[in-house]
Amino acid sequence: MLVMADFVRPLSAELRHIAETELNEVAERLPADLQALRDWLAKQPHLKCRQDAQFLVAFLRGCKFSLEKAKSKLDHFYTIKSMMPEVFGNRQMDERNIALCRTGTYVRLPKPFGTAGPRITLTDYSKFDPKIFKMLDLFRYQTLLMERQIREDDNSIISGYIEIIDLSQMSLSFVAQMDFTLIKKMGVFAEKASPTRMKGVHLVNCPKEAAAVLNLAKSLMPTKLQNRFYVHKNMEQLFEIIPREYLPEEYGGDNGRIGDIIAQMEQEMLGYNDYLKEENDYGVNEQLRPGKRLSPDTLFGIEGSFRKLDID
Repeated sequence: MLVMADFVRPLSAELRHIAETELNEVAERLPADLQALRDWLAKQPHLKCRQDAQFLVAFLRGCKFSLEKAKSKLDHFYTIKSMMPEVFGNRQMDERNIALCRTGTYVRLPKPFGTAGPRITLTDYSKFDPKIFKMLDLFRYQTLLMERQIREDDNSIISGYIEIIDLSQMSLSFVAQMDFTLIKKMGVFAEKASPTRMKGVHLVNCPKEAAAVLNLAKSLMPTKLQNRFYVHKNMEQLFEIIPREYLPEEYGGDNGRIGDIIAQMEQEMLGYNDYLKEENDYGVNEQLRPGKRLSPDTLFGIEGSFRKLDID
């Protein structure tokens, strides 16, 4: 008898084809793969992890059904979250996150890039007020959406996601407060822990004053991720790769209206507050880890800290 914990959302025919041909998914073998992960989790005294099928299958798909890689990614997912309480601790769609959502700084666009293609996100720094918000606030908000993305967005898990970052009106005071230690940690999380598949980050309209700083931030990313950063002088260059139609109406496309997208995102994330509260019950206890314990220094490879820049 099928129970909800064993339910995996059916895929469209197009996504199913990608899962089978690119991610090595075999529908008939899925129950055994899920059970293998659960059997392994039962033997990990240090790790308390969600075990419902929809959550676990995201990690199997994100690791192309390599059980060993999925085990490692699950462990890192909760290990890094436990070691970064400033980002992942006690998160809710509270008043601050609602306020950041309503700015429209970061939106997930409704239509993916092509049939069964990657999800597209848009960050517009002209809407980010560094006098009110900090980079940490943005990362906390983005990872809130990631929690829902893991469970609900098959395109992001199977086909990946593309980030478009519009820097045309990026405040230099925001550049000045960039936290490079935090950026490096988030890069490690993206590589080692997240089951979503980043296909590319497209920087558009980058002001020359910020270019050197952004290049430094990029250099802190794992090499695998560095190779997926692309810089475009203007929107027309971007449209040669991602046609205008995949951008919101405000950019001349037909991929939703930003105001409507914001309202829907807010309601969806408010509905996830119970789930986010439950996340506080999951994590790792390094005192119980078999073998060598991990620490932030060994995990992130950070010695000391980066100084914040002083920009006139």
